[in-house]
Amino acid sequence: MPDFIAANQSDRADNVLTGTKWEQMEQIRADIREFKAKQQVDKVIVLWTANTERFADITEGINDTAANLFESIKREESEVSPSTIFAVASILEGCAYINGSPQNTFVPGVVELAEKHKVFIGGDDFKSGQTKVKSVLVDFLVSSGIKPLSIVSYNHLGNNDGKNLSAPKQFRSKEISKSNVVDDMVASNSILFKEGEHPDHVVVIKYVPTVGDSKRAMDEYVSEIFMGGRNTIVLHNTCEDSLLAAPLIFDLVLLTELCQRIHFKSEQMSEFESFNSVLSILSFLLKAPVVPQGTPLVNAFFRQRACIENIFRACVGLSPENNMLMEHKCTSNSSC
Repeated sequence: MPDFIAANQSDRADNVLTGTKWEQMEQIRADIREFKAKQQVDKVIVLWTANTERFADITEGINDTAANLFESIKREESEVSPSTIFAVASILEGCAYINGSPQNTFVPGVVELAEKHKVFIGGDDFKSGQTKVKSVLVDFLVSSGIKPLSIVSYNHLGNNDGKNLSAPKQFRSKEISKSNVVDDMVASNSILFKEGEHPDHVVVIKYVPTVGDSKRAMDEYVSEIFMGGRNTIVLHNTCEDSLLAAPLIFDLVLLTELCQRIHFKSEQMSEFESFNSVLSILSFLLKAPVVPQGTPLVNAFFRQRACIENIFRACVGLSPENNMLMEHKCTSNSSC
């Protein structure tokens, strides 16, 4: 399905699945079963680290339900992406599936299928460098009453990720995942930002073969301060792209596996349940978090981290951290 990745990837494709889309899905399922048997493991977690695909169109009758998605795979519909086929195969084999790239692998039909089979899915796009800093800095600015007016992010890198992203459709997938990271922080302060108001947010990625895996990220934040003044913050970050992403792969798999062992029950619940199939706890490690329908989307770095901490505290019987420290705020002649 070459339409989903950049044309410049054709010379690197040396391990290609052949056959119809349905045959490819069955081959992936067989590969998972074979791996599980040979490695003698109880469970498998599948994590997509392959190329960024273009976005798939969400179309009624094609990928909007699990049943329609199955029929679309059988009919060879063009809007069924390779990563979606991998996700469907993994879910049918009972394997959690994590999307480490920015494309919309989890079309509604995939989400419905995961919920039906009670399998975890998580995504999208590793949050490793520039976006992670952005999720901290914008939270700091907005929480401090400083209003970001423009955020301009420029990247250049020379690895194959950069080469693939030099194609417009694939870049658009990355642009979306990088751009939406500030939305919830902007929405959290209705005094600074009126309804519908948003900072100018521009993301540029250029392929420069010479720098290889050493990614350069340059950011400029222009903000409004007291009495209409302006404040500008400029950052330059040089980092090894793969060395930032690799630990996220370990953490995502470990966190997903741990969540598979957690069941909980509130006072209002009659039976213990597992987490929703859309595993939003992984948001801490991903640029464009996928969350269950109707769930608030949180990108603020420290809120995401606090979520993980407090869930694990609950697992060992500790109360959540609230940072009030009331025991240290009492007068000397009173008890807390």
